[in-house]
Amino acid sequence: MTDIDARPVTAADAGTFRIGGDLPVARLGFGSMQLTGRNAFGPSRDPEGARAVLRRAVELGVTLIDTADAYGPDVAEELIGQALAPYRDDVVIATKGGFVRGRRGEWIVDGRPEHLRAAVQGSLRRLRLERIDLYQLHRIDQRVPLDDQLGALAALRDEGLIRHVGLSEVSVAELLAAQRIVPIATVQNLYNLVERSSEDLVRVTAELGIGFIPWFPLATGGLTRGAGALGAMASRAGVSPSQIALAWLLQHSPNLLPIPGTSSPAHLEENVAAAAVRLSPADVAALDRAA
Repeated sequence: MTDIDARPVTAADAGTFRIGGDLPVARLGFGSMQLTGRNAFGPSRDPEGARAVLRRAVELGVTLIDTADAYGPDVAEELIGQALAPYRDDVVIATKGGFVRGRRGEWIVDGRPEHLRAAVQGSLRRLRLERIDLYQLHRIDQRVPLDDQLGALAALRDEGLIRHVGLSEVSVAELLAAQRIVPIATVQNLYNLVERSSEDLVRVTAELGIGFIPWFPLATGGLTRGAGALGAMASRAGVSPSQIALAWLLQHSPNLLPIPGTSSPAHLEENVAAAAVRLSPADVAALDRAA
């Protein structure tokens, strides 16, 4: 294993992936879910701190910022619009629509075309954008024909309000069905060192040149603790367990775009530093066995 060297590390050390074939991003991004209240519901406890973390992410070379209108709702997008307006040409903002939140924070799927159109327009306003680089259907609504949901996003793409379309939490079959309606640039599924139920989708998206954005890349903090083989390996290398877990993702497949999120500047810097960690084949095999 090569641990982190003395030079400043940026997200660019993770390498680059071209979303949709034409939109280059550093492979280590930032997820904004933790900038809102608990379970992504309610306002930020520290709005200025949240804006500072976003600006620091850009300073550290992060060029992919992931969010959703349901985070808050609206809160994360508003923070991003406020904090990153001066960096509009330096970052790719990926947002999602297709969920609404109930009074107690319930996640309610809504894939009706009229809702998706209104959601895109709301996201554009909050993010202070004229076009969304990557718009992801947050969940497929089983009550609405897939042609209608993705047809609405295809129309918004044709109108210039969306550059690329992505999906979230889908199967291989659903991805292939969606591809017949509109080109799919990315897929975002739960995936990390210990949760690999989407392994087939990782392989298929890599073959198709589609980006795979693993959400909860650190298993909601479960991979930040120094237990077991992960902790032992981190201790030997002089890095953190979370850095090992992120390095594993980056080396597992060239289309993986992890988006670790945090409201802490220190944790942000630690996550970005994972871009310089290199695992040997023996390290990878040991982690695979332990997982």
